[in-house]
Amino acid sequence: MAEETANLPIDILRIMEMIPHRYPFLLIDKIIAFTPGESAVGVKNVTMNEPQFQGHFPKVPVMPGVLIIESMAQTAACMVVNTLGKDAEGKLVYFMTIDEARFRKPVIPGDCMHIHVKAIQNRRNVWKFQGEARVGDTLCAEATYSAMIMDK
Repeated sequence: MAEETANLPIDILRIMEMIPHRYPFLLIDKIIAFTPGESAVGVKNVTMNEPQFQGHFPKVPVMPGVLIIESMAQTAACMVVNTLGKDAEGKLVYFMTIDEARFRKPVIPGDCMHIHVKAIQNRRNVWKFQGEARVGDTLCAEATYSAMIMDK
C-alpha cells in the first residue's frame, strides 16, 4: 500500500492494530522502512526491565535467540499486513519453518536492535523470509523462516 510508505515510521500503536501481539510478547517498537511485498526494517529497543532478563541471565543479561527470531517474524508480519491491507490486520501468523538460524553476537539491554526482513517467496497465505538482527553495523543474528497467515 503506497500510502503506508508515506507514514513512516510506523509507531507502536499502529503496530498493535496490525498484529495481535501484546506486552510482554510484542517485540518490535516501530517500523522505519517498508517496501510493499519486499522488505521492512523494524526497531526493538532492548531494556533491562523486560521479563526475560530476570532469568536469562540475572548477572549477564542476554536477549534469548528465540525472541530475536520472534522479533524478525513480527517485523515480517507487519510488512505482510501493510502489503495486503486492512483485511489482513490482526490475523495470526504461525511459524512453519526456521532454517539457517545463526547467532553471532549477544543482544543486551541498552541495545537498539534493527530487524531487517526480506520476502523471499509467497504463495497464497504462506510467506518465506530472510531476516537479520543488527546492533549498529554488527550482525547479531540471522535466519530464514516461513510462516502461514491464518484467520483467528
